Amino acid sequence: MDASSHIDDLAAFVTASPSSFHAAAEVARRLTEAGSRTLDERDDWTGTLTGGERVLVVRDGAVIALALPADASAVTPFRILGAHTDSPGFVLKPEPLLSGGAWQQLGVEVYGGPILASWFDRELELAGRVVDAEGRSHLVRTGPIARIPHLAIHLDRDTNTGFAPDRQRDTMPVVGVDGDPADLIGALAASAGLSAADVVGIDAITVDTQPPRRFGLDGTLFASGRLDNLSSTHAGVVALGAAQPEGVIAVLATFDHEEVGSESRSGAAGPLLADVLERVSAALGGDRSAFHRALAGSWCLSADAGHAVHPNRGDRHDPTVRPVAGGGPLLKINANQRYTTDAAGTALWTGICAAADVPWQPFVSNNAVPCGSTIGPITATRLGIRTLDVGTPLLSMHSARELCHVDDPARLAAAAQAFLSGVGSDR
Repeated sequence: MDASSHIDDLAAFVTASPSSFHAAAEVARRLTEAGSRTLDERDDWTGTLTGGERVLVVRDGAVIALALPADASAVTPFRILGAHTDSPGFVLKPEPLLSGGAWQQLGVEVYGGPILASWFDRELELAGRVVDAEGRSHLVRTGPIARIPHLAIHLDRDTNTGFAPDRQRDTMPVVGVDGDPADLIGALAASAGLSAADVVGIDAITVDTQPPRRFGLDGTLFASGRLDNLSSTHAGVVALGAAQPEGVIAVLATFDHEEVGSESRSGAAGPLLADVLERVSAALGGDRSAFHRALAGSWCLSADAGHAVHPNRGDRHDPTVRPVAGGGPLLKINANQRYTTDAAGTALWTGICAAADVPWQPFVSNNAVPCGSTIGPITATRLGIRTLDVGTPLLSMHSARELCHVDDPARLAAAAQAFLSGVGSDR
């Protein structure tokens, strides 16, 4: 897929994925249409897998998808592309309708680390899932219903010199005027074809409703919400669909809750990936020893977003390592293991990108600026497998609307396809 087609498809993927639950459903839909079969975690998988098959497991907002080579066995190593489906925002609180100052508002809780100011004065929708009395989940999205309003400059003359919104007082979105009819649960339920009485549980997050778009003098820039980390999730779907694994089992692992530490049943710190991989190894006739032999030859490519040098604040970056938008995906390095890339991972990445004809750039943090982290260290700790960290360079990470160069997501997908196909040394 060329860069222009890839960015158009990424825009469609982001639009279809307003929440982690929607993203997982969209990943599953695309892979199913391409020939993958869904495995039920409650079933016995013994003897049900064969070489050459493609299968997937969905758990809440996470998906584990595998492409088996024709000669797959219990000791075949895994090539895992890890990404995440969630993004920062505001999650709906219980009893969410509030009344104050003649306005109807939503009670929301800050999720992850959003750039709060970027969320003001945008038309927002709610998206996620509702659960009915029988425990069935239904995807929901409301369309634009909410807005977090700035205080006018006439009422705060210092807003341009010291705007620091209070996370409780200033972030409650307005959804109407006090006294007007309001049925928030009904609006969520209706989007799933349910009545308000059917809904007994809600997991919903705010989403900016402005669609993704290309821009810039030559159209080479791309703005969108949730590029961290749907750009990597989408690259993984494209890469797995095109990969022809040889000597490895190709795996796409898209987790939820990375933005809040990954500690959940669908997060990278939970047992999901280890459980699925061990059960696949067992279904191919192996025991626990065979599974650990497979892990010993395995790699994880932790794909998350990274930072391009900021045009106005270059002082926040390393003075010599200066990755740019349009320069190719980043190889993320941190001596304190916030990223897991080491010399062996660098060698593998170099070979992969050479085979895929993809330029790449190193990334390392300024020593005076705290470094973020990814699922890479978590996966390495959970499974004991070799891991490296990569990602698309962005501006405005964790803004309601992030920015990348149109060429870089396709390059990440091309490198990921080579990785999942088994290119590069695994020694």
